Formats: sequence, structure tokens, C-alpha cells
Amino acid sequence: MQSKVEICGVNTSRLPVLKNDEMMELIARAREGDSEARETLICGNLRLVLSVIQKFLNRDENADDLFQVGCIGLMKAIDHFDLSLNVRFSTYGVPMIIGEIRRYLRDNSPIRVSRSMRDTACRVLQMKEELMSRSQKEPTVEEIAKALDIPCSEVVMSLDALAEPVSLYEPVYTDSGDTVCGIDQIGDTRNTDESWLEQIAVGEAIAGLSAREKRILNLRFYEGKTQMQVAEEIGISQAQVSRLEKNAIDQIKKSL
Repeated sequence: MQSKVEICGVNTSRLPVLKNDEMMELIARAREGDSEARETLICGNLRLVLSVIQKFLNRDENADDLFQVGCIGLMKAIDHFDLSLNVRFSTYGVPMIIGEIRRYLRDNSPIRVSRSMRDTACRVLQMKEELMSRSQKEPTVEEIAKALDIPCSEVVMSLDALAEPVSLYEPVYTDSGDTVCGIDQIGDTRNTDESWLEQIAVGEAIAGLSAREKRILNLRFYEGKTQMQVAEEIGISQAQVSRLEKNAIDQIKKSL
């Protein structure tokens, strides 16, 4: 970033930087209703918001929008910070700012998830922030699931639903000028040249069977019927079905 950055009309190079002792004193005054102290706190931590939003600028999101959302997270952090805990404000503020930005990105995500999954995700994020504010550490999936009385799998799925989509053509590794994209690391083991050739060969082999043999194989392996059910449907004995089935399979194997 350049030394002078204009975001939402704010020249970030002129923003004040508060020391930790000043921060604690201002938070205490803000809790007592001092609006000027709260304003000073917000202005003194806008650099913190700027440092956080830089992690999200590669998603083609508007920097001004992210900055405003980050400021909302900053204000929530100021209002909920616990002075009795011996931790720096940034330790608590950064996760709150990130959480607010992630909520914004989730609500504006190009991938739509079900309403129930989105509601679960909101509850999970709220509980995650609540547990974090209590213990000042990242809660585990098990702790969140226990607090919400839901299975761990629901917590994981709801958080996965919030994950940002990644382009297959986004570079994931660069070495000596050679760039490797996501699509280069994805392999399709089913739709290969060999599988297509096998499908063609099997189709040609089946085409050489009699109509009765084709019908028996279709009833047995596509509709999942037993030899007894096939015998009743065709009107022959089970022994005949078994013999015709075996001969048809042997003929296909020979053709292949």
C-alpha cells in the first residue's frame, strides 16, 4: 500500500496511532458515555481496519465497502471489549472485524445456500464470537456445537457454506516463471480417453448379443432383479436364465 491511501474520504497516512495504555483509558471513558473518547478510539484504530481489509482485496470487492463494514466490526469490538482481561485490544478487535467482513461477503456471495443453512451459519458465527469474547481464544468446532446443541457436522457444513468460491484459473503456485493454477491440479479419473474407449468397446460387445440376452442383462444389472424374477417375467426357467446370462457375459469378455 502507498503511504497515502484515500478510503471513504479518509487520508489514512494522517490517522493517529494509539498506545495500549491510551486505548484502555479511552475504552473506559467510552463505557461511561464519553462520545468524544469513543470517536477517538475509532479514529485511532482505522489503521487496524485497513490492515484487515487488505486480506480481502483480492476478491474484487470494493475497498470502500469493505472499509465501512470493517469499521462496523471495529465499533462492535469497542463496545464489547472486556477491560478485566489482560489482553491487547487488537487481539480481540481483529477477529471481530474479520467476522463482520465475512458476514458481509457471505450475504453478498454469488453462491446461494439454503435459508436454513444460512440461519445456522449466522448462529454459529454469533456463538463463535460470544465464546471468543469470553475466553479470548478461537473456540473449537466441538465447543460451538455443544453451546448450540447441534451436531459438529452441522457446524462444519455451515462454515463451509460461507467459504468464498475460488476460480479454477487462480494461480496457486509459481516456480521459475511457471504458474500452476487450480485446474492443473484437478484430475478426472472417469472421463479419460481409456474410459471412453472402454464404453465404446462394451457397447459394441453388447450389440452382438441376441435380443433375449440383452433383455436378461438389462433386467439383472440395470433393474436389479433376481434370476427368479427374470425367469417369471420372460417365461423361462431360472436355470435357462442363469445359462443365458453366463453365456452373454462370456461373449462380452471375449469381445473385449
